[in-house]
Amino acid sequence: MNSVNIALIGAGGMANGVHYPSLSEFEDVNLVGICDLEESKLHDTAERFKIDKTFSDYREMLEKTGPDAVYILMPPQHLFPLVMHSLSQQLHVFIEKPPGITLHQTREMALAAEKNGCKTMVGFNRRFIPLLQKVKGIVEEHGPIIQCMSTFHKNTPNALYYDGVIDVLTCDAVHAVDALRWLGGGEVQAVASHINSFNSERENSFNAIVKFSSGASGYLCTNWAVGGRIHIFEMHASGVSAYINPDAGGSAKIYTSNGITEITTEEAADSDQNYKYYGFYGESRHFVDSIQSNQQPITSFNDAIKTMELVEAIYKYRI
Repeated sequence: MNSVNIALIGAGGMANGVHYPSLSEFEDVNLVGICDLEESKLHDTAERFKIDKTFSDYREMLEKTGPDAVYILMPPQHLFPLVMHSLSQQLHVFIEKPPGITLHQTREMALAAEKNGCKTMVGFNRRFIPLLQKVKGIVEEHGPIIQCMSTFHKNTPNALYYDGVIDVLTCDAVHAVDALRWLGGGEVQAVASHINSFNSERENSFNAIVKFSSGASGYLCTNWAVGGRIHIFEMHASGVSAYINPDAGGSAKIYTSNGITEITTEEAADSDQNYKYYGFYGESRHFVDSIQSNQQPITSFNDAIKTMELVEAIYKYRI
């Protein structure tokens, strides 16, 4: 197996907390360069993860290190020009969610990737949480999922993302939207939604029912004005129901005629490290494996278009 040379743009909290630790463990990955405008972050991160070459100009980094792929770990309003330049250099690209600030940007990035033959991936890490993957596999042994629910709540009623550049649903609750698409297992055929604002001048509650081509019914339940961070999922198939809390100390309970089976978050991942049990390690492994096998990742820019289209449909088909 050949090594994949990866350069990274961004040395913030998420980058240091989940992405660098994951990549640094892969024997088939070389971290060839790091770029950040803040010198202290840049050098601290480079030293921590033993990255020799540091830059303050990402174009210079890409030119001098000649990577196979680049991680662009930037806020959504800064992504587009960096992604488009990287794709123009025929580099494979990983970005965090959301994939830009508009559906238009996502489509343009996907088009550029296709034209330049690039592998691309959006960090929708919920699909790679070991507990969710394991339980989904168990449920689907009984047949296709016929009903699913993706719930995401917080207690930040007046949340303002990046000084108002992007809304709650597109920026953060999009995790729940993408997870619902994954669980539904088909194309979106119809949407009805109810959007509200509680204790805020901004809309902060998004609820929807989604009809999938698989025959499944999907339910999105998000509210940023409730008791705290709650992120739970339901999966139902013929003769089986699963209720999953994948957070630290959480578990899944699977109900069948044979009784109840419980699996903890940490057991499923065989780890108590957040970057492993919450899917970040798995998503980076999938990105590298996709490059190695010359296949598009499952959360490619093209697939992310469908998640962003569902976000737009939730706004459009409100009652």
